[in-house]
Amino acid sequence: MRHFGHVPARERERLFHREPAEFTRDSPSRLLSAALGATLYSPATRPHLAADVLKQYGLGVRSMVLCLEDSIADGEVAEGEANLVAQLRELETGGARTPLLFVRVRAAAQIPDLARRLGPAVRLLSGFVLPKFTLERGEPFLQALSEAERASGQRLFAMPVLESPELLHLETRTGTLLDIAGVVDKYRDRVLALRLGVTDFCSAYGLRRAADTTAYDVGIVAHVIADVVNVLGRADGSGFTITGPVWEYFRLQERMFKPQLRASPFQEGRAEPLRAALIEHDLDGLLREIELDRANGLLGKTCIHPSHVMPVNALSVVTHEEYLDARDILSPGRGDGGVLRSAYTNKMNEVKPHRAWAERTLLRAEAFGVAREDIGFVELLAAGLAR
Repeated sequence: MRHFGHVPARERERLFHREPAEFTRDSPSRLLSAALGATLYSPATRPHLAADVLKQYGLGVRSMVLCLEDSIADGEVAEGEANLVAQLRELETGGARTPLLFVRVRAAAQIPDLARRLGPAVRLLSGFVLPKFTLERGEPFLQALSEAERASGQRLFAMPVLESPELLHLETRTGTLLDIAGVVDKYRDRVLALRLGVTDFCSAYGLRRAADTTAYDVGIVAHVIADVVNVLGRADGSGFTITGPVWEYFRLQERMFKPQLRASPFQEGRAEPLRAALIEHDLDGLLREIELDRANGLLGKTCIHPSHVMPVNALSVVTHEEYLDARDILSPGRGDGGVLRSAYTNKMNEVKPHRAWAERTLLRAEAFGVAREDIGFVELLAAGLAR
C-alpha cells in the first residue's frame, strides 16, 4: 500500500517530485509509525464493517482502528467482539487489500482472546490500541500483547493512548509521564506510536472545544501536549512518534469566528469551491490544528470521520522546499556543522541544530512523498478527494 495510491499514476506523477513509498504490514516500524497518517476510527459493532474497511481503503485510508472501547456502549462489548471476529474473517477469506488495522480494546485479557478467536485472520491485524495508559494499566496490556504475539506468530504493535486524569493533573503529571516513559521503553520494539486522548483531557474539567478552536487554544490541554512531547517525543533516540488529537466536528455549526482558511491558496480554478466546502463543513479549524500538531512535534492524527482523512494526509506531504532543506542539511560532508543558505534563499539552515528536523522530514517524505515545486496542499487535497 502507499499514500495517495488511490490516485491514478499519471496524476501522482504530476503532483509529486518524489512519490510516497510503498509499505506493508511487515515494513520496518520506523516507516510504519511515520506512515500512520490519518488513522480513522470505526465502532466494531458496525454491521458492514468489512465493506466499510474496503471502501475506506479505496478512498485513501491507510490506517484504521476498530474500536471496542468508548465508541460503543458497555452492553455492546460482546456483540462488538463477535462482529469484529466475523468481519475480519470475511476480509481474510476475500483476500482484498486493507489498511493497517488495529483494535482498540478495553481490557488486557481481550488481546490474546481476540487473537485466538481470529485464527488465520489475525494476519490482518497490525496491533492493538491501549486506552487510558498508565504504568499500572500499561504493563498488563503490553504483557498480553506479547502473549498474543507469541501464540499467533504474528508481529503485533501497541499504540498506547495517553488520556488518564493522572496525566492531566499537575500534581501527578511528572511522575505519571516518567512511569509511562519507563514502561514503553521496556517494550520499545512493540510500541509503534503514542496517541493523545484530548477529549478525555477536556472531560476532566467539563470542557469541550468549539469548531472554531484548536486543542492548542485550550490552555490546560496545550500544556499537557507540550509536557508529553517534552518527555516522550525527544529526538535523541529515546522518543516515540506521538499522534495528534481527534477533531470532533464534521457538520455545519453556527460560526462565532470568521473562517481561518485564507483565500489566497485557493484562488485558481476549482480551488475556491473546495475552500468553500471545507469552511462549510468546519474543516478550516482542522487544517489549522494539523499545522499546529506538526509545529508542536506531533505526526498523524486520530480521525472519527472520513472527511478528515485527506486533509490530514495532504498536509503530511513534504513540500519541495522542506525536502531541499532537509537534503542539504544531511548531505555528505556536512557532519562537521556550519551554516547554509537554503536552496530557496529565504532562510538559514544550520546543520547541527537542524539535523534532527531534517531526519524526521526525510522519513515523512518517504511515507507521504514530496510535492513538486509548484504543487501545494490544495492540489494534493483536490486530487485525493476526487476519487
